[in-house]
Amino acid sequence: MASKMLHFYFLIFFFLSYGILIPTKCLGNTCLPNEHVALFVFGDSLFDVGNNNYINTTGSQANYSPYGETFFNYPTGRFSNGRVIPDFVAEYAKLPLIQPYLFPGNQQYLNGINFASGGAGALVETNQGLVIGLKTQLTYFKNVKKILRQRHGDKETTTLLSKAVYLINIGFDDYLQENSSLYTHQKYVSMVVGNLTTVIKGIYDLGGRKFGIINQPSMGCFPTIKAYVNGTKLGSCLEEFSAIAEVHNTMLSVELQKLKKQIKGFKYSYFNLFDLAFEVINNPSKFGLKEGGVACCGSGPYKGYYSCGGKREVKDYDLCKNPSDYVFFDSVHPTESASKIFSQFMWSGNQSITGPYNLKSLFEE
Repeated sequence: MASKMLHFYFLIFFFLSYGILIPTKCLGNTCLPNEHVALFVFGDSLFDVGNNNYINTTGSQANYSPYGETFFNYPTGRFSNGRVIPDFVAEYAKLPLIQPYLFPGNQQYLNGINFASGGAGALVETNQGLVIGLKTQLTYFKNVKKILRQRHGDKETTTLLSKAVYLINIGFDDYLQENSSLYTHQKYVSMVVGNLTTVIKGIYDLGGRKFGIINQPSMGCFPTIKAYVNGTKLGSCLEEFSAIAEVHNTMLSVELQKLKKQIKGFKYSYFNLFDLAFEVINNPSKFGLKEGGVACCGSGPYKGYYSCGGKREVKDYDLCKNPSDYVFFDSVHPTESASKIFSQFMWSGNQSITGPYNLKSLFEE
């Protein structure tokens, strides 16, 4: 009997001494380890994991073959042959795949949620009525906070939201809009960046403190731009079509530095997708890829017509045999292979590519 009691007290001492073996924070009936950090995702088709499956839209969906064929073996609504950037970030952060906000069913939100919508912009008028714009995504996040408070109380919700990382990518679709030509680059970019900054402040006011922000890629390297501008001519990137992205990136960097000085506890990772995407597209072999200038799925020059799957305006399309060799899956969106490369640099890259924090350090803060 004495030996059994001694064994019992030893087990209690063991668990108390090594609390890392058992959860130490409980929200309702769910217990989480102290180091748990949720991931909330905002943005456009680069980040959409299926929200557009559940809205009435045309041309802004990817819920049909051959999308999703590589990893999931069925179309999930991701604009890729497989996983997209938020999927890899969640994996690196030891989180499950983050669900789309509009996915039907009982959402828990303790691991975060994904609000991103293909075709969305920072400006309300960008693809208005066909997508979930950034402002609406912020409204959805307000709803999530309200539900968390109802379920778990103010204190635990405040802790969860302050420790979470908020991953944001927006702007590409704003710059594809015809109305962008009505303004100077400087004026139009200031509108886009202004709206993005307002939403970042809105997330901060709701309790967010740690942000992962992606800048705009070198748009003039995309197959869709080259196809419609260059036609059948051979060529690499069209620098003039990347100019507005460069203005955006400079202005966004300045605004983030201002926010860091102006609001207490604001931390961010600013990822230089512009330079990295340019390098991956023009030197794919350095990253284990084979083709950077032509899309895997599409039609026309560079397979740059946005026809992958045959459900949009152009019905004919060709599909490559091995998407993992390509940077672009369709005329606009990266393959799973390229998304993994970008995600790895976002997660653990040095300050030449992402700073002042990388995502790994934000999750560990």
